[in-house]
Amino acid sequence: MRVYTEQKVRQLTEVVCNCCGKKLLVENGILKEECVHVTHDFGFFGKRDGTSHTFDLCEECYEKIAAGFALPVEAREREELL
Repeated sequence: MRVYTEQKVRQLTEVVCNCCGKKLLVENGILKEECVHVTHDFGFFGKRDGTSHTFDLCEECYEKIAAGFALPVEAREREELL
């Protein structure tokens, strides 16, 4: 869950893991911890048609969830971190 200022310049003030509730470190509007941010727009043929869901997971919660997958997460090294 992300919280932003409501001023003229929108700035990130807080990020909380939706799974465990851990507050992640945010300094001067910059997230300083690893976080998985997901936004998904549901289409047709499901229970959530036409809705949009957004959530954040801390690195520990992501690791726990991914470890339970029937098929492993596809991972690759990135050459550039820009």
